[in-house]
Amino acid sequence: MGVNAVIAVANRGANPVAVHCMDNAYIASYDIAFHKAYTCAALKMSTTELKKLAQPGEALYGIQHTNNGKIVIFGGGIPIMIDGQCIGGLGVSGGSEEQDSALAEYARTIIQSL
Repeated sequence: MGVNAVIAVANRGANPVAVHCMDNAYIASYDIAFHKAYTCAALKMSTTELKKLAQPGEALYGIQHTNNGKIVIFGGGIPIMIDGQCIGGLGVSGGSEEQDSALAEYARTIIQSL
């Protein structure tokens, strides 16, 4: 894909447990990836799902201004689900929203195969 990304994993308490920074990834991608992982663990939904709910007139409009600004409302974050339970979150940052989302979805397939 040619994306120099940062991949962050948070546990069920939304605390960081792993981060991988690819060579030449944007420095800003570190915080963004972690905040995507935090968002998914804290809210038990993908950042893409949350994006829809956070639009003007929707149920969670303005949520990105809570939690000291750690809530992300654009794609690239997924909850890590095992047997229907959210055990954490994974965030990817470094490419476009579509690229980050595709990489996060790829991670979901890998996690589900374990």
